[in-house]
Formats: sequence, structure tokens, C-alpha cells
Amino acid sequence: MTVAAVFFAALVTALATGLGALPLLLGRRIEGWLGLGTAVAAGFMAGASVGLFWEGTGSNVGRTVLGAVLGAAFIIATRGALGHHRHLEFGALRGADALGALMIVCVMTLHSFTEGIGVGVSFGDGAALGALIATAIAVHNIPEGLAISLVLVPRGISVRRAAAWSVFSSLPQPLMAVPAFLLVEWFEPVLPAGLGFAGGAMIWMVGAQLVPDALRTASPASVAGALGAAAVAMIGLQLVLLG
Repeated sequence: MTVAAVFFAALVTALATGLGALPLLLGRRIEGWLGLGTAVAAGFMAGASVGLFWEGTGSNVGRTVLGAVLGAAFIIATRGALGHHRHLEFGALRGADALGALMIVCVMTLHSFTEGIGVGVSFGDGAALGALIATAIAVHNIPEGLAISLVLVPRGISVRRAAAWSVFSSLPQPLMAVPAFLLVEWFEPVLPAGLGFAGGAMIWMVGAQLVPDALRTASPASVAGALGAAAVAMIGLQLVLLG
């Protein structure tokens, strides 16, 4: 397996994230379901976190837990630092909307580092396994791109820009896949901590940012239903792809 082939496979997984924005091209009056869209995004992220923790604890429980604590702490600190900037801008968004959108992209970008390492380590164990894992992550990235778009588009970001930000959030995958492929023995022990870090960051965002945002414009029952359905769908997809 060549370095170029590994990089290309990981690049395809990153580009697949942009496909998640496509369903929103069919939307009409999307601003009207801002709360439900945010709840669905929260569900996708919660489901992805379950998969991250499951995979991480299967390798090393202690490193995964430590990574989760550090991930949550990092996002809390980052949000606190950015929150002091009252005139924060993110594309066409301003203020609280800009902060929320920026944090979602930040969390999903952090998550992509671990996915890139996973692709590289998998190719280190053989081309067949690497291709399988890369394909699974590419498919898995589509609902992650949808999660990002469900937060950005109802707040005024165009579908095209949402797709671009989705792909941007996954660019660490090809960047990390190559060194992980070349240095499998070094990256493999780090992977559980990275999975925990991403999962901890996601869970914090779900509980502290997305759910409260969703409840501002949607009823608790509808938020719970949308979040639960999306989480179950994401967990089911992960079981089918990697189970």
C-alpha cells in the first residue's frame, strides 16, 4: 500500500462529509424547524459519541476516560474564551449564532483527527482492512455532514457553504492518515485517548449547547423524539458498518 493511496482514501472520506448537506437543498422554509434540526444534529453527535466511547474503551478504558475529560474541558475552555468576543463573526452569522456554529465545526474537526488516525492505522494492518474502514468512515461522515448543515443552514448559511464547512471539518482525516500509516506503532496507543477526547467534546456540546438551543424553538417532547431517533439511527449505522 502506498502513501498516496492512503492519502487518497482518506481524502475521499473527507469529501463524503459534504454530501450531508445535499438533503437541505430540498428544504422549504427551513427556518421554521430550527429547533428540530438542532435536535437531530444533537442526536447524530450523541450517537457518534457512543460509538467513539465503545471503540475507545475496547482498547483502553483509562485512556478513553482521560481523553473524554480532556475533550470536554478543552471545549469548555474554548467556548469560554470565544464567548468574551461579543462581536464574533462566522460567515454571515453574528454573536451567539456565530459562536454556536463555530463550536460545532470545531468539535467535528477535532473528531476528524481520530478518524484520520483510524484510517491510517487500519491500512497499516493491510490494504483490505484499510479499504473497509475507509469506506465505513466515508458513509459515517455523511450524517455527520448533515449534523453540521442542520445547525448552519437554518441560521442563514447557504447549503453550498455548509457543505464546504462540512468538508473542511474532515480535512484532518487525510492529513492524519498518512503519518498514522507510516508510524502505526506510535499512533495505535494514542487512538483510545483521541476517541475519548472527541467523544467528550461532542457530549458536552450536545448537553450544554445543542439541546438548550433546540428547546428555545421546539417543545421538549419533539426535541426528545428527534434527538432519540437520530441517535438510534447513528448507532445503528455504526453497528452495520463496523459491528
